[in-house]
Amino acid sequence: MPPQSDENNPPAIRFADACRFWLKLGFISFGGPAGQIAIMHQELVERRRWISEQRFLHALNFCMVLPGPEAQQLATYIGWLMHKTWGGIIAGVLFVLPSLFILIALAWAYIAFGETTLVTGIFYGIKPAVTAIVLQAAHRIGSRALKSSALWVIAMLALIALFAFDVPFPIIIAGAALCGYLGGKYMPDKFQINLGHGDKLQTYGAAIIDDHTPTPPHAIFSWRKLILIVLCGAALWLLPMSILIVLQGWNGTLTQMGWFFTKAALFTFGGAYAVLPYVVQGAVGQYGWLSTPQMMDGMALGETTPGPLIMVVAFVGFVGGYTKAVCGPDMLFLGGALAATLVTWFTFLPSFLFIFAGAPLIETTHNNLNFTAPLTAITAAVVGVIINLTLFFAYHVLWPHGLEGKFDVISAVISLVAVLALFKFKRTIFEVLITCAMLGLLWITATHYM
Repeated sequence: MPPQSDENNPPAIRFADACRFWLKLGFISFGGPAGQIAIMHQELVERRRWISEQRFLHALNFCMVLPGPEAQQLATYIGWLMHKTWGGIIAGVLFVLPSLFILIALAWAYIAFGETTLVTGIFYGIKPAVTAIVLQAAHRIGSRALKSSALWVIAMLALIALFAFDVPFPIIIAGAALCGYLGGKYMPDKFQINLGHGDKLQTYGAAIIDDHTPTPPHAIFSWRKLILIVLCGAALWLLPMSILIVLQGWNGTLTQMGWFFTKAALFTFGGAYAVLPYVVQGAVGQYGWLSTPQMMDGMALGETTPGPLIMVVAFVGFVGGYTKAVCGPDMLFLGGALAATLVTWFTFLPSFLFIFAGAPLIETTHNNLNFTAPLTAITAAVVGVIINLTLFFAYHVLWPHGLEGKFDVISAVISLVAVLALFKFKRTIFEVLITCAMLGLLWITATHYM
């Protein structure tokens, strides 16, 4: 007979129940990191009481410091805390696996049917919406992060560095970190830390992992465990990379994808919108795996599917693997699916390692973890980077044939509709994308029959 629960004695967490929840989360995790974290809080803290509010926020603050998708890392952390390493692996994998399969299917449909009036019209309307969505992300992050004049200067310098001089993204991140380190040392009042998750903790009754629940044995830090995790992580990265080098050489498409997205995973401070300029710079500008319009279409698909927005890298991988025919001209779909899977592996592997390596130290110390001044400066630089991405997308939307071509008035109107819907009327991203897609479809259909 299963254990009974009441207000003060919640039942134990069964591994099967946790697996079912993580799978369900993988299919319903819309709304970006804020929406995904809200879903986990509602389910795990409020309804199921698997973890207390304080422990939940303790884990979240740690994940916010790390590069990578914080919502997926939070799921991995809580899964690990409840059911050891396999619990964390299953939680993290199921968080992204549904979106991987969905994006592979959508990417194939996009390539196969992208020239039809229906698909052309939908994406004609979606591109201006994506520009407005990225602008909203810059506003949202900037309003939270730019709390001093020094941080505003860092944001502007990052924008100028990218827009005017095309400085590589990692150099901007490194420069911001250095400014933050020096600023925190000599102007600490200009680099105040604010996590933005509220100061008041609520209680929802006793939780299985409560505020004063002792740290489980598997969550206690030890150097032996840390070394083992690092060695396993290195092996899991080196094995597929070595196979790719043997089969394709260092300059092969799949090899370069693996290396490029490994670097991308290590520079995603500030969430997916922070790494997207780096992906655009490399995947579009340097390697030519896809075009700018295709990248914008991929972002739209990423916004409308469950899972972290950074899963747009699966779309990039599929389109690149498909167009480059990495498995030969007779197996284009297989090449695209293989590239999407490999890109996802190299992008998310570091996130698992960060959790498994760092979480035991966080759980053992139980100290409050704060942002450091360098990370505060990086977040400020990310605002400038995202504004540059907005300008980049706006240029390609409003002047699709370059400045010597015509200004696209209809795209400008759809962009304005999207901006008003997001900023003034506070509509959701999904609602804005659907509305703009319908407007684009109506216009393309009308012009087709004129």
